[in-house]
Order: sequence, then structure tokens, then C-alpha cells
Amino acid sequence: MRRSAAAMAAFLVIASVAFGQTPAPEVQQFVTISAPTVALTHVRVIDGTGAPARENQTVIIANGKITSLGGDSTAVPSSAQVFDLHGYTVIPGLVGMHDHLFYPTGDAAVYGEMAFSFPRLYLAAGVTTIRTAGSLEPYTDLEIKKAIDSGASPGPHMHVTGPYLEGKGALILQLHQLTGPEDAVRTVNYWLDEGADNFKAYNFITADELAAAIAAAHNRGAKVTGHLCSIGFRQAAALGIDNLEHGLLEDYEFLPGKKPGECPAVRPGDGAFMAALDVNTGPVHEMILDLVARHVAITSTLPVFETEVPGRPSIQPRVLDALSPDARTRFLKRKLSREDTARLRAVFGSETSPWTAELKKEMEFEYAFVKAGGTLMAGEDPTGIGGDLAGFGDQREVELLVEAGFTTSEAIHIATENGAKYLGEADRIGTIAAGKNCDLIVIKGDPSQKIENIENIETVFKDGVGYNSVKLIESVRGQVGLN
Repeated sequence: MRRSAAAMAAFLVIASVAFGQTPAPEVQQFVTISAPTVALTHVRVIDGTGAPARENQTVIIANGKITSLGGDSTAVPSSAQVFDLHGYTVIPGLVGMHDHLFYPTGDAAVYGEMAFSFPRLYLAAGVTTIRTAGSLEPYTDLEIKKAIDSGASPGPHMHVTGPYLEGKGALILQLHQLTGPEDAVRTVNYWLDEGADNFKAYNFITADELAAAIAAAHNRGAKVTGHLCSIGFRQAAALGIDNLEHGLLEDYEFLPGKKPGECPAVRPGDGAFMAALDVNTGPVHEMILDLVARHVAITSTLPVFETEVPGRPSIQPRVLDALSPDARTRFLKRKLSREDTARLRAVFGSETSPWTAELKKEMEFEYAFVKAGGTLMAGEDPTGIGGDLAGFGDQREVELLVEAGFTTSEAIHIATENGAKYLGEADRIGTIAAGKNCDLIVIKGDPSQKIENIENIETVFKDGVGYNSVKLIESVRGQVGLN
């Protein structure tokens, strides 16, 4: 029996073997494919390894796994539900490495947990695995993970980060402020016992606290990333950190007048300062080489920076539709403020916003880091002014990596296999190969020719079960900012 790609959205077979158990009705309503054996034929495959796209491939899926991948000669089991995917592309499920479950809900330094809307949006956008990269409500995150894993709620596989490891001076009211190295060790061990599997150090942490946290985490096989301010990238690397968030725009060590152990009151650059930094020679290049030598990864979060740039990105209807009325108003006001400021700068002789130069410089830095042998991973960070939403931002991240100079295959590799390797899950996820978990995205069109096609997702496979992307997105209309 053969079905066209259009028929995928209409086909529904619930088979407990694919889930390992019968999912709850809340999940079943989004399932479009759950047959024991499925064949995707005549499909373009970008496998996540960085290799070019392969045309006219056949992917065989059985009991949640990819059992074979090849060309026309690939045998299709007689029992398989067959889908003819001419004109479609399959890529691995995205591995979002900076994908919070919270969102800015007001003007105060307090964020709301989007326990209902964000897991659905991540899955709808093809993000089949996330690392929360800092939790404000770690118990909530852990309970969401349990609900998803049990089949009670739709959402991605989750790696829950413990609460932020922050020092004195925190700017977010919901953060515990460490009192010293002993408190850092106690916090790490407590949350590992509770089920967190990684940690994130934050702006005001001291070097002694960070060193203690890293040692405690490594002692139990966990990793530590950092969005740092008081500590520069090279110092953090020397202390043994595994990963650094955001890239050059959050490395304060190059800021003139930066004092050791202090977090400056201003951002690293004002546009002109950042634009003057050379990523290919001098101190920044030396920092890159140091990170590469110490095997410290960097997580790219270009979408959250882009929302600050006047004139970009274009505001998509799907973003506005997902926002609650209040959240939509807040976002549009903030975005309009950026545009007004840019117009004033133009009147007084400054052609561009500082953010325009900063975004360009960050892209240059990330490209140079990878070309020097560094491991770059992809995230989005759905914070900022509120226009970078769960899942949608992960897709935009891949698009921006291509704008930064990477090929489509390289960008997808960064957003899939690199994160899987960091999480220690490369044997299960991150690439399309026989024996791997069936976490796949079915895309209408060819992102290798037009990267924006990555947004044209019809079906997302997670553990071999196909979910309807459109239905998942529609289910959260008007909910972001509320639930």
C-alpha cells in the first residue's frame, strides 16, 4: 500500500509497539503515523553528518528505529506502510542546546514557565531533543520531562539543567545566589540526585564557586556550561568548563577596563568596539585556539540577538498567532522601540544600530571557531524581547548559520550531531543511519537550495511516531506568555 505525502496527514494508526505503551488522548490527537513498520521512499536525505544531500533515498523505520537507509535497491518490507516523498527532504530531529521552558512575561526580571506551549512548539518545529540550559523552575522541568516520557504529554526528549549557578548580584529574582564553593558543591549534588543531568553557571559566579561546581559535576559524570560575565572565556576554560553560551558577544574579557572577578555594568560592545575585533588574528583568535585545545564547545544563539536588530527578522504571523494578546503587545512595543531608536540614529548621522554590527561579528566569530576545529552547537534562547519562540527560533538558528557562511549540510550538522555528541547520545540520535532512534523531520521542499524551507515541516518523527506539526502549532494559538 502506497500513500502520497499529502496522505500522511490523514493517516492514523495507533500501535502500542511504536510507543512502548498507549499514549494519552492528549498525545494521540497529534499522531499521524504510528505503524510498526514505515518506509519513506524517493526522499532527499540530509543525514546530519555534514555530508551533502542524497537524492532518491529510502528510509525504513521499524519499532521506533531506523533499520535501513539507501537508494532504490533498498528492500521495502511487504508489511511496511509506504509513503512516496518525491519533493520532500528528511533531516535528523534538531538537538536544541539552549532551549528554555520559560519566557519573559513582564517588564520585571521574572519569567514565566511555558509548561503547556513550549514543549508542543519544540516538537512541532522538529526539535526532538532539548537541553534546557538553565532552569528557573527545575522541579517543573523535571515533571514535564516525566509527563513526556510517560506518553502523557507531547514534547521533545529533555535534558534538564539544574538551577542557575549564580553568585551575588543576580539580576533575576528567581535565582538562588551561591554563598561560596561549598554551596556550589551542595547545589550540584542535590540537583543531580533530583534528576538534573547538567548545569549552567551564570553572570556573577566567582572563580572559586565555578571551579567547585565543575569539579563536583565532573565527579559524577555531568557537564557544566556557562553564560558568564565576571569570568572570561579563557579563564573558564582553564577551570575546566565544558561549554560556553552565546559566543563572543557574551565574552567580557575583551571589554576595556574589565577587572578580574567583576561583571561590568555594560555589554561587551557598543557596535563600533565589537566591529573592531579581529577574530582571525590577535587576542580573540588566541582565545579561539585555547578553547579548541581544551575541547570547550560553544552554543550559538543567533536568533535571540537578531530580535534586537532593527529591520530583522521579519515578524512572522505564526509568531504573533502563538503569543497571548498581552505578550504580543509587549513584543511589538519593544520591537517598535528598536526601530524608532534606529531611525533617530540615522537622523543624527549613525547609519546602523550597534546590534547590526554585533550580530555580524558574532557570525564571523562562530565561523572562525568552527574552521579552527571548534565544536559549535545550536540553540535559540527564547528570552530577549519576546520574539524568539520555542522551536521557531531553532529553525531560525539553522537559517542564520547558513547566513554566517556554513553550507546547509554543515548548519544541520551543527544543529543535530554536534549536540548529540555533547550530550553523550550520538549512538542514538543526531544523524540518520541504521540502528539510530527514529527522530526525523519531514520537510516539504529542499533546504539545501533554500534554507527557509526548513520551516515547511509536515511531520516530525520522535521514537518512530509521526506527529502533525500544524496541529501542534495550532493547539498553542494565543498561549505563549500564559501557559
